[in-house]
Amino acid sequence: MEWNEIKVETATEAVEAVSNILLEAGAKGVAIEDEWDFVNLQDDGFGQIKEERELPGEDSPVYVLAYYPNNETFQDTVLYIRGQLKQLEKFDLKIGKNELKINQVKEEDWENSWKAYFHPIRITRYLTIVPFWEDYTPADERELLIQLDPGMAFGTGTHPTTRLSLEALEAVMRGGEKIIDVGTGSGVLSIAAKAMGAKTVHAYDIDEIATRVSKENIAYNAYAADVIVKENNLLVGIENQEADIIVANILAEILVKLIPDAWDNLKDDGYFILSGIIDTKRDELLEALYSQGFEVEQTKQMKDWVCLICKKATED
Repeated sequence: MEWNEIKVETATEAVEAVSNILLEAGAKGVAIEDEWDFVNLQDDGFGQIKEERELPGEDSPVYVLAYYPNNETFQDTVLYIRGQLKQLEKFDLKIGKNELKINQVKEEDWENSWKAYFHPIRITRYLTIVPFWEDYTPADERELLIQLDPGMAFGTGTHPTTRLSLEALEAVMRGGEKIIDVGTGSGVLSIAAKAMGAKTVHAYDIDEIATRVSKENIAYNAYAADVIVKENNLLVGIENQEADIIVANILAEILVKLIPDAWDNLKDDGYFILSGIIDTKRDELLEALYSQGFEVEQTKQMKDWVCLICKKATED
């Protein structure tokens, strides 16, 4: 059987949206080519090899790739994808050229083409993400491994928003916490939380594809087997959980809606980690957080993306 590679040229800010369109069209996964991912992962003191490479421009294109069987329904799939990409023009996102190209891939080349994009990557001081098909030996006894099917998008650790979330979790966790992961996507943040010693983790996502993918990824990591994954619209209907940490890696427009429910489900002095915030939306988030009563303890930034570590302040 021949396969068709669909390659969409977009911008970093729209990667998650484009990935979701391709997955909903029936792709088994997506691959992302982003020069800034390479730059962000270099020379961070985590064992990465620094290569001499010219820095990409701020508007450098990002490519999202997916593969589909070359069958009688493929043209309908292309029409659907083109229509959904066109809809992105209505949103406040930088989408770049938003162009789609098609290439044919032979059956015998498909798997190698797919897996060539993914290798073990040291994401933070202690966390390394490993494709589930790779054999990998930790560099030292403190290194924590997260096995994923990295083709399934929804946050594989290399995108700045996911990486900032992982770094924030690593900064505030001490072990034994109750954690809620809102918009879990691939499940990477929930798995990481268990790797770092969380006692209980509840993972929610409104997207059935995301909850299915997160369960599959959790199954690759035995230590995370007790993560509870459910479909839910943010924290609507979730009450009085008294979580130690709530983490959410979602677009800023959605994070604003989450703030009151996050407050109600955190214990006093609990942490609220917000990522997925494009720099131009930071002030809007800060205003809403301060109005609710949160204290912002730390702001982390990578390229145009911002992560906020907040605490539910208690009265003296």
